[in-house]
Amino acid sequence: MGGHRGVAAKLALPTCSMDISNIKRILITRTDRIGDVILSLPTIKATREAFPDAYIAMMVSPRISELVCANPSLNEVIIYDKKKQKGIFKLLSFVKELKKKRFDIALILHSTVRVNLLCFLAGIPKRIGYERGKMDFLLTDGLEDIKRMGEKHEAEYSLDILRYLGVAAKLALSKVEGLALPVLSIKKEDEERINKLLKARGLNEGERFVILHPCASCISKMWPYENFAKVGDSIIQDFGMRVIINLHPDQVGMGEKVRSLMKNEPIFLCDKTTLGELSALFKKASLVISNDSGPAHIASLVATAVISIFGRNQKGLSPVRWKPLGDKSIALHKDVGCAECLAHNCKKGFLCLKAITPEEVLKEAGKLLAV
Repeated sequence: MGGHRGVAAKLALPTCSMDISNIKRILITRTDRIGDVILSLPTIKATREAFPDAYIAMMVSPRISELVCANPSLNEVIIYDKKKQKGIFKLLSFVKELKKKRFDIALILHSTVRVNLLCFLAGIPKRIGYERGKMDFLLTDGLEDIKRMGEKHEAEYSLDILRYLGVAAKLALSKVEGLALPVLSIKKEDEERINKLLKARGLNEGERFVILHPCASCISKMWPYENFAKVGDSIIQDFGMRVIINLHPDQVGMGEKVRSLMKNEPIFLCDKTTLGELSALFKKASLVISNDSGPAHIASLVATAVISIFGRNQKGLSPVRWKPLGDKSIALHKDVGCAECLAHNCKKGFLCLKAITPEEVLKEAGKLLAV
C-alpha cells in the first residue's frame, strides 16, 4: 500500500506490506500538548533504533519544541505554528518547504485535519495515523482509533504506529527491559536562571523541597485547593521540607487560593518560565504533586518523583492511558461508580476527586521521599 489513495484502509495491527528497508527520510508529527509530546519520546527513540541511518524530523507546536530540540534521535525539529501559518498562502508556503524535505513516510501520532492535510499536500507517499474523523481519507494507512478505550498507555498507542511497520518495540513502564522515557538534559543557562529564582525566594543551595501544581486544563481534573493546602502544610510540619507552589503567571489566582488556605508560608513561584527552565526547576525538586497535567509529565522527564491525581472515571482518560512514565511515578484515581462522566458538568460535585484524601497523598509522598 502506498501513494495518494482516495480512501484510507482500515487496518488491524499489524498488517503492513511495505518494504521498510527503503525508508530513508521519516517525519514524526505530534502537534498537541506537553504531556502528549513527552509520551511520544519512546517512539522517537524506537524509530532511531529501527532506522539508525535515516534522516528523522519531528513536527511540533512552537512552545513544545524546547522538549525535543536537543533530542539525540532527531536530525531536525520542524515547528508548525497554526497561528502564524494561518491562511491559504502561508499554508502553501509551509507545504512548499515541507515538500522540499522529500520525506518517505509520516508517522502521524495524533491525527488532525491540518496535519493530515499538510502531509498529503507535501506529497509524503506513506502517511500512517489513527482514524479520528479528521480527514482520515488523507492517510494512506489508517489504524482503527481504539485509543479512546484506554486499554493501555498512550506511549504504547504511539509505538503501535511503528509496530505496524513491523518494528519490534517494548515500552518500559517500570524497571523492566524495553524503551524507557529518555531523561531530558538540562541546559546550564536554564539551571542558572532557576538557581537565581530559588535563591531570591530564600531557598538555600541543596535544600530539599516539594512542588505543588494545583492547576489543570479542566475543572474536572482539579483536586480541591484545600487538599493541596493540607498536603503542603503537612510536608512543611511533618517532613520538615520547603514547599513551592508553582504555576504559570496566568494561573496565579489558583496558587493564591492554595496559599491562603495554608497555615505555613510556602514559596510562591509563579514567574514566567520557559519549558527548559521549568524542567530545571522540577529536576531540583524531591517530589512534584500535581493534577493530571503537562507538568506531571515534565517531572517524569527529568526523573523526579511525581504523584499525579486523576479524576474522571472515563475510558481513555484514566491513568492506565495517561499516567506519567517512570518507576518514581504514582497515579491516584478513584472509581466512585459514575455510569457516565459529565466532565465539567458533573452533578456529583467532582466526588471522584474529593474521594482522594490528603492522607492518601501524604502516604505515597512518604514512600517517595524516603528513597
